[in-house]
Amino acid sequence: MTARDRQLLAHAPYAKADVPEQFLRHVVDYPRKEQPGTILVDTDARYLYFVLPDGKAIRYGVAVGEEAMAFSGVARVGRLAEWPDWVPTADIQARLGPYPARVAGGPANPLGARGIYLYSGNKDTLYRIHGTNQPEYIGQAISSGCIRMRNEDVIDLYDRVKLNSMVVVLPPGQNARVEAGTNWRG
Repeated sequence: MTARDRQLLAHAPYAKADVPEQFLRHVVDYPRKEQPGTILVDTDARYLYFVLPDGKAIRYGVAVGEEAMAFSGVARVGRLAEWPDWVPTADIQARLGPYPARVAGGPANPLGARGIYLYSGNKDTLYRIHGTNQPEYIGQAISSGCIRMRNEDVIDLYDRVKLNSMVVVLPPGQNARVEAGTNWRG
């Protein structure tokens, strides 16, 4: 976490939300076969896993998309951004707006501290893994399709993930079947 991160998060316009213990960051045993550096999102369980070597993963609690709007499939990390601007899509403007055409990055921005942009081939899917200014929704299916994380967690993930890393987002009904392991929180 940078000095800028600490400064912006110290004055965040939202209350420090209580996130249930199971949705806080933990290192867990990871029996699946994805390669280290892969991100796997279990939408049913509301967890994102960053695969580590030696059968381990970092498990983060997330908020996922409402069922009709959720992204699922395989993508890659096509762009990484710190405190990204938010440009609401036409669909979001129609359903939830009106919003300004662009919301500058910062603690009041819905994308939070980091944006991890999901691409399919060379095309932006318009789905993101990003921070949030509403951490109280971690563990729920509430977003317009993006995967939201606590700002502290998305900063941690951002510092680990590389461009072109694989991202696997399981569709509803396809649980990852990853058992909780070590109760470590970093």
